[in-house]
Amino acid sequence: MSGAGGTRSRRGRPWPAELPPAAGAAVLAPAVISAGLALLGREPLSLAFFAVAAALYLVLAYDFAVRLVRDRGRFRAEAYTPAALTAVAATTVLGCRLSIMGRQAAAAALLALAALLWPGLLLAVERHWKRRMPGGAFLVCVATQGLAVLSAMLADAWRLDWLARAALAAFCLGLLLYAQALARFDLREVLRGAGDHWVAGGALAISALAGSRLTASPEWTGGPHAALRWTTLVLLALSLAWYAVLLGAELRAWRPQYDIRRWATVFPLGMTAAACLSAAGATGVAGLRTLGAVLLWIAVGAWLLTCAALAAAGPRRRPAGPASGRPASGRPGSDRPARH
Repeated sequence: MSGAGGTRSRRGRPWPAELPPAAGAAVLAPAVISAGLALLGREPLSLAFFAVAAALYLVLAYDFAVRLVRDRGRFRAEAYTPAALTAVAATTVLGCRLSIMGRQAAAAALLALAALLWPGLLLAVERHWKRRMPGGAFLVCVATQGLAVLSAMLADAWRLDWLARAALAAFCLGLLLYAQALARFDLREVLRGAGDHWVAGGALAISALAGSRLTASPEWTGGPHAALRWTTLVLLALSLAWYAVLLGAELRAWRPQYDIRRWATVFPLGMTAAACLSAAGATGVAGLRTLGAVLLWIAVGAWLLTCAALAAAGPRRRPAGPASGRPASGRPGSDRPARH
């Protein structure tokens, strides 16, 4: 950093305009952990995590606005990358936490903002799909299911039937987008990914969370309720299977070095826990609550370890590759490092 007071970057942009889109996962991680802790009744610790998530969200919102106004070229280039959809996902997850707190008006405002951002970013990413994509590709599902979860929560709080139906539509679309991302996911990322490969499981976890919220809604009874319940349980089982596979891959190919995409590892850990906790009541499978509690404390530990790794890494030159969430090759949508 240079300039008066160290508030300007080497390129002359006001701090923090150098933050990459992948930094949005750093908001998602504490936000979903906060929601999980609230479901466990750990309110003081939950509020502490929420404060961290909210502060980071404000920093990233400022960064988003600076790029939109002062650096349209970079803004357009980064909008093509799946990491840009963390803006939508982070907005919806924070909105869910606010809804749990009973602040429905604030949650509705965040839902409106996320719904405004979602179509343009989704279409930009969709137009620049490649054959072999990193784990960030699953953010098309995560962002869409985030809308489904928050819509279902608000529909339940305000008894809005039309919003419950909109939540169901987003849920179904999210599943289709997951299938699309899975077809293009480079499976080699499981062993060599730098952190965002965990979103392959996290996307199913947030889908299961959306399913649990829809299952709990009084809007659906009889056959539709039973279908939603079983869909939720299947999605949760698949997300847990991904959890086991990805954890095994981490142990086989240990990657201890810090990378900004490691926040995209913590988020799925927390989301899987939150999905278990939410599904326990909605589906009537009580054992899921115990499992969710165990997984949540694992997520808290992973968040602390990632914070420690960030502190140990210290200030380093920002990479030009996928760790920054920016196109490295100059081509829109490229998430792989340039070869030198």
